Amino acid sequence: MARTPLSGTQYTLRAGDDDVVIASVGASLRAFRHAGRDLVVPFEADEVRPAYRGATLAPWPNRIVDGTYSFAGAEYRTALTEPGRGQALHGLVAWLDFDAIDRGVDHVTLAATIEPQLGYPWRVRVETRYALSASGLTQTVTAHNESDEAAPFGTGPHPYLVAGPQPLDEWTLSLPASQVLLTTADRLSPTELVGVDADAARFDFREARAIGAVEIDHAYTGLEPDAAGETAVRVRDESAGTGVEIVWDAACAWVQVHTADQPEGPASPAHRAGLAVEPMTCAPDAFNAAAYPFDTGVLVIEPGESATASWRIAAL
Repeated sequence: MARTPLSGTQYTLRAGDDDVVIASVGASLRAFRHAGRDLVVPFEADEVRPAYRGATLAPWPNRIVDGTYSFAGAEYRTALTEPGRGQALHGLVAWLDFDAIDRGVDHVTLAATIEPQLGYPWRVRVETRYALSASGLTQTVTAHNESDEAAPFGTGPHPYLVAGPQPLDEWTLSLPASQVLLTTADRLSPTELVGVDADAARFDFREARAIGAVEIDHAYTGLEPDAAGETAVRVRDESAGTGVEIVWDAACAWVQVHTADQPEGPASPAHRAGLAVEPMTCAPDAFNAAAYPFDTGVLVIEPGESATASWRIAAL
């Protein structure tokens, strides 16, 4: 009997010039190639997924500061999965092995259940569908609350986009967002929501321009959708004439952007290898909504009800 790869069962999707591989652990986007070129930073099938590369994030994206929060009058403490910073990072499903409940040549639907546990005592079934079409790869996440009480929830993806063969510093970024959430330097805990013009050279990409040497690991909001009500972040390698976009609707009012700077610097192959663009239904530390003077966007799913969000990645 063949051994299952370390990243889980592999599901290959094909349509037109697009080839996608989904790994079952974390319902992760392991590879996405258009006409033979990578649109996301890939990883190997028989490799423990590097950090959260391509993972589905739920029941919260980003961080819960100190792993503690209050909800409906009760206090909760969840595991610190980012121990170096003392934070609970990217939810509870990133290392669950999802089962396929529907699959075809150009689509697959995976499902896993978050069982009640210390720090998150709700049973939530998470289903995610990946589907290829002429417009790209669409991922849809649907959470079903199977508990007897309302549950807090948030979700998002974690792809590292690849515009082309040139270094990330030379790629241009178009990011239609007017506000950025500042953080502490050591722990990336949220501090203040400000206009991107507070440090335009670092944060303002409302007009497409080269990323350059700036280092970003911040959440943006104040998104400016197009006429269709969608927000699109586009990254281009102008010298190669290639690029990639990620597009989503009003379900995600936030987006985390990370230039993938690694502590080891250029010695790490992952250093600035791609641009993480993570649409999110809620802000970092959203479960601590009362601590912030803005709407963190935390979803509350009533018993027996569901919440859905989706996004699409496509070649430019």
